[in-house]
Amino acid sequence: MADRIPAMSYEVLARKLRPMGFDALVGQDHVVRALRHALDAGRLHHAYLFTGTRGVGKTTIARIVAKALNCEKGVSADPCGECSICMEVKQNRFVDLIEVDAASRTGVDDTRELLDNAQYLPTRGRYKVYLIDEVHMLSTASFNALLKTLEEPPEHVKFLLATTDPKKVPVTVLSRCLQFQLKNLSRDAISGYLQEVLSSEDISFEPEALQVIARSAAGSMRDALSLTDQAIAYGQGSLKADDVSDMLGVVGRDAVARLLQAIASGDAAPVMDLSADLAERSADFSDVLKGLLEALHDLAVRGAIEGPAASAPFTPEELQLYYQIALLGSRDLVYAPDERSGFEMTLLRMLAFAPDPGSSVPPRSRMSEESTDNSLPDVQQSASQPAGDGASSSQADMLFSVPWFELVEQLSISGVTRMIAEHTVVHSVSLPQIELILDEGHDTLLNAGQIESLGRALAQTLGQPVNLSIVPGQVRQETPAQRRIRIADEKQVHAEAVIKQDANVQNLLAEFDGRVDQIRPV
Repeated sequence: MADRIPAMSYEVLARKLRPMGFDALVGQDHVVRALRHALDAGRLHHAYLFTGTRGVGKTTIARIVAKALNCEKGVSADPCGECSICMEVKQNRFVDLIEVDAASRTGVDDTRELLDNAQYLPTRGRYKVYLIDEVHMLSTASFNALLKTLEEPPEHVKFLLATTDPKKVPVTVLSRCLQFQLKNLSRDAISGYLQEVLSSEDISFEPEALQVIARSAAGSMRDALSLTDQAIAYGQGSLKADDVSDMLGVVGRDAVARLLQAIASGDAAPVMDLSADLAERSADFSDVLKGLLEALHDLAVRGAIEGPAASAPFTPEELQLYYQIALLGSRDLVYAPDERSGFEMTLLRMLAFAPDPGSSVPPRSRMSEESTDNSLPDVQQSASQPAGDGASSSQADMLFSVPWFELVEQLSISGVTRMIAEHTVVHSVSLPQIELILDEGHDTLLNAGQIESLGRALAQTLGQPVNLSIVPGQVRQETPAQRRIRIADEKQVHAEAVIKQDANVQNLLAEFDGRVDQIRPV
């Protein structure tokens, strides 16, 4: 029977390249330095907690520590990697390294059974090492059971805990551990490591393909290696930027560059053509917006350092405006009927509010040519025109470096003053003069003291003097308070829809003749 089973000669990169020592780790120098010193100096703590997002090396570091503690050649930061214990740790069969997945063993009985053996001396090694992964998944009773052993641990026991969510670990447990926060790896670190790996594996690649993988990995080396394996299979043994982009459903720099050129032209037709092309390629529109934000950021930084010519064809004011619009569009994409329409409306908003050619007071909406009441003031300009109380919410977003509702959240105010601010909209800005319109349904709250308090808070946040006036009236645009209620309602509707469409929930209700009394969005 054994002869019929083909030998598995290929080992995935994430397993094949798992670091066997501290020297092979990438991007966690701050943790390695502390652990090296502790191991070489013999200053060993009984419990270590490694935190960080997935795939950054938490369990890998824990296994290296277990190997360093039990190496037959002695405790040191550089285990030999050749003795029987080092080999057994590498092959996941060292009897004194007890690895536990807390996500699957959350019960207190499991924890007690595990810790009952802690009192006994290790079978082969110098220390009995408990490696508990995703420790935050333990129940409260399990944490209490673990805490008893952490308080008075036997000398031969070491705890290595790993978690992606340290906030869920009780403070009583945290206080008994040495904590190490592992960093997300930078794109340059990931792409540089992948370049070394692929060169050693004799696999051809385009540097741009590695940049796409590094971006999609979001700081996780394990994800980067898994995506590289997938890309090698997709590209039939080689990595090309276009292939990797198609595989991941992301857009490359060329597509983002064409999008920027279309926006710079001021013509909606090429912008919509590019959007249709992206839809045909099943592109992730939220990812496209992120790419656009990164490109705008790069242009703005280059323009600020090297001069306006480096950010051509956009002016610094246009880059700031487009970045803000893209940021708001990315945030609100979840509320659009579908991602494509939300993406297209974001691009059309950029065209609608693009500064007029040759204008020296940006940004001014092209729509304002039809109605002077809709011109856009900017707090950075001393000469601004009033924006009528019927101005759109998009226009209100451009009044400050952040939207009005966000600025209100930043203000150091409370009570009635905050209530007034949350029921106002911006009417005009010509610093130091700022005029707000207060929803007339709340005008009984208004008095000179409240205006003075709000004016002081605005001056403190904006960093310059403010002469504030507030006029009660009809508000035709969304106030911060109305926006908060709208978003809460949308989340509630979405949560109820998700529950109604969840097959597991419906099966449970049917099986136990149950009912849903209340649904609260998370």
